[in-house]
Amino acid sequence: MSDTTTMEQLVSLCKRRGFVYPASEIYGGINGFWDYGPLGIQLKNNVRDAWWRAMVECPPIGPDGQPVQIVGLDSSIIQNPKTWEASGHVGGFNDPMVDCKECKSRFRADQVAMVTFLVNGDEVMTVGAVCDSPEVAVDEAMSSLNSKNRRRLEKHGDKLVSVVKTVEQLPAGETGNCPKCSGELTEPRMFNLMFDTYTGAIRDENAKTYLRPETAQGIFLNYKNVLDTMRVKVPFGIAQVGKAFRNEVTPRNFIFRSREFEQMEMEWFCCEEDVPMWYEFWKQQRMDFWCKIGLEGDNLIFRDHDGDELAHYSKACVDIEYRYPFTAPGFGELEGIAHRGCFDLTQHQTHSKAKMEYFDQPNNRKFLPHVIEPASGLTRGTLALLCEAFTPDEGRASKVFMKFKPSMAPVKAAVLPLVAKDGMPEIATQLYMQLREKHMVEIDIKQSIGKRYARQDEIGTPYCFTIDGDTLDDNTVTVRHRDTLDQERIPLDGVAKFLDEKITG
Repeated sequence: MSDTTTMEQLVSLCKRRGFVYPASEIYGGINGFWDYGPLGIQLKNNVRDAWWRAMVECPPIGPDGQPVQIVGLDSSIIQNPKTWEASGHVGGFNDPMVDCKECKSRFRADQVAMVTFLVNGDEVMTVGAVCDSPEVAVDEAMSSLNSKNRRRLEKHGDKLVSVVKTVEQLPAGETGNCPKCSGELTEPRMFNLMFDTYTGAIRDENAKTYLRPETAQGIFLNYKNVLDTMRVKVPFGIAQVGKAFRNEVTPRNFIFRSREFEQMEMEWFCCEEDVPMWYEFWKQQRMDFWCKIGLEGDNLIFRDHDGDELAHYSKACVDIEYRYPFTAPGFGELEGIAHRGCFDLTQHQTHSKAKMEYFDQPNNRKFLPHVIEPASGLTRGTLALLCEAFTPDEGRASKVFMKFKPSMAPVKAAVLPLVAKDGMPEIATQLYMQLREKHMVEIDIKQSIGKRYARQDEIGTPYCFTIDGDTLDDNTVTVRHRDTLDQERIPLDGVAKFLDEKITG
C-alpha cells in the first residue's frame, strides 16, 4: 500500500469515526482549519494531559537527582502589539510566496519544487510539485503526470535521473511552473504570517493587535511575575499549552500544517554555563516522552539544524522528527528543542524598560538567564499518534484497526452484551456504570456483535468486555484484546482491576 493511499484512508477514517472534521464543512470548509470530533478531542486531550503530567505535575528528575522545577501558565492569545515588535515577529516573521499567473494559486516559495527528469544528462521534462522533502517531490511530480508522460519516463528505467530544486534555489530570472496547472509563477515576495485584528470600537492602526503566532512570548512576558510570586529559582521552567495562529500560505497534509494549531511549549531558564548540560538533558527527556506515549521504533529520529536553518537568535536547535506517511521515506518535524540564548528576555527588557535580570544570591550576581525551549505541536503529536496507530488488517471485518497505546486510546474499553435480552443489557449497564467512574468507557447494545467489534477496532478501543450466556451462570465475561484478537474469560467482579492494570501498566 502506498503512503499516499495510507494517508487518504486515514483521513477518511478520521472523518467517518469522529476524530477530525473539516471546519465549517456545510459551507464548503475553510482551508487550513479543522474541527476535532468527539474521539479526536479525547485523543488530543490525552496527549496534552500526558505532556502536562510529565512537565508540570510530575516533572523529571534532574542531573542532581532531584525533581526539576516547572510551573504552568495560560497566557492571553492577544497581547500588547509591542510584544511582537520586540520579539521580531512584526518585522521578520515572513515567508516567501509565489502566485500562479494562470490559475491564481498561491504557494510558499521554499515548498514548491521543480523536478527535472534527465536521461543520459539530457532534460526530458520539468514538473512542479508542492513538497516537504526532495523524495516526496519526485513522487508528487510523477503522480501529477498524465499516463502518457508517465509511461514516457518509466520506459527509461535506471537511466532516469531526477534533480530537485525549490523555487528559491532557481537561478535569477527563473520562476518555475505551477504544480497545479503548469502556468508560470511570479517571483517570490515576502508575506507576513501573523493574523491581525483590532481591539476596541475604532478600527485604526492604534487599535491593531495580533493573534499570537507562538505561545512562547506569553511565557517571557510573565517570567518576572512567576519569579516574584512563586517559590522558584534558576534553573526552572514555565510550561504552557495553547492555541497559536499562522496565516500559512499553503496549509496542507491534513492537520500537519494548519492555520490554527496548538502548541505545548516549555521555556527552561538557566545559567549560560549550564546550557550544554540542560540542552542534552531536554533532548533525551523529550524523545523519551514520545516513545512512552506510543511513537516507538524507527519512526523517530533527531535532526540537528544546519547553520543556515537556525533563527538569528538561536545558538543551537535539534528537531525530533517523525516519519509521517506524506514525508516517507523521509521525516517531518514533531518537536524542536532550541537554545534561544537570552535573546527574548533581552528584547523585552530593552523595549519595555522592565528589569528582567535574575539575582543569584549564593553567587551575588545578576544575569539574564539563557533559555532552552522544548516546543512541540499538540496537533502534530495527535497526528503522529493517528499515523502510528493506523494498522491495516485484511483479516478483520473492519480491514483496519487503530493500535493506540491503551493509555492514549480515546476509549479505553467497551461493554457489549451479546444480545439485547435475557438480562444481558442489565448486567452490561451495571458494569459500565462501575467502569465509567474512572475510565472513558462505552456501552453498545445495538447491531450484531461482529459489527460492534469492528467499530471498536476502528476507533482503537483496546479491550471489549462481552456479557454472554455464561455470564448469567458463572459471573464471568469475555475479554477481547484489540491487537491480538485473543479472547479470555475473567470474573465479572475482576474487570475493574483488570482494566486499571492494563491502562496504567
